[in-house]
Amino acid sequence: MHDGGFSQPPSAFMSSHLRIDFVSDISCPWCAVGLGALEAALKRVAPDITAELHFQPFELNPDMPPEGQDAFEHLNQKYGSTREQQAANREAIRARGAAVGFEFRESGRSRLYNTFDAHRLLHWAALEDPARQVALKKAMLKAVHTDDENPSDHEVLVRLAGEAGLDPQRARAILAGNEYAAETRARERFYTNAGVHAVPAVVIDNQHLISGGQPVEVFERALRQIAGAAPAATALA
Repeated sequence: MHDGGFSQPPSAFMSSHLRIDFVSDISCPWCAVGLGALEAALKRVAPDITAELHFQPFELNPDMPPEGQDAFEHLNQKYGSTREQQAANREAIRARGAAVGFEFRESGRSRLYNTFDAHRLLHWAALEDPARQVALKKAMLKAVHTDDENPSDHEVLVRLAGEAGLDPQRARAILAGNEYAAETRARERFYTNAGVHAVPAVVIDNQHLISGGQPVEVFERALRQIAGAAPAATALA
């Protein structure tokens, strides 16, 4: 079975080191849930299976204006959801987040903002140190969904870069210009063209796609299956 440019998880047994590309947007609450579940699954399969994690850009709201938009208003316009429905959805997400160690506060993500500059900074972080990219991604998710901060605010992003162990002055210079914009757009197009149209999307070894903020057990089962699968004849670059 194929989904765009990726195949679904197989069920054999061989490789023990995996590349995981986590396609997501920091404004997406299910991306925080999915990341927590994936990391929990990786702990369960260690040390037999190891992985290197890379975050790839996806913008849920690429046309969001600089001032952002009220979260209820945006979701109401997009999905027609009522306040009661949104409250129920938030509670379900809060519970799923708590189960994997992520805190969604009631006050979190009161507005939605453009996240392109955050993705540019994440691209730079990966070039500096993949571990720092992971730290920055987690700091950004916390800033949005726990602390209700504006992820398009350059001062917020510079502070988060520093907290992740990156050079704040270099981060400030990147944000002040247009560095990594072309590269970020190219990665967005790559995953969209490969069939990713919703996030989180977890792509393993450039071949296998797991969609959505799945439970820990689903990620664990897929990781074990994929780790033992013979490589496909053609992988994505």
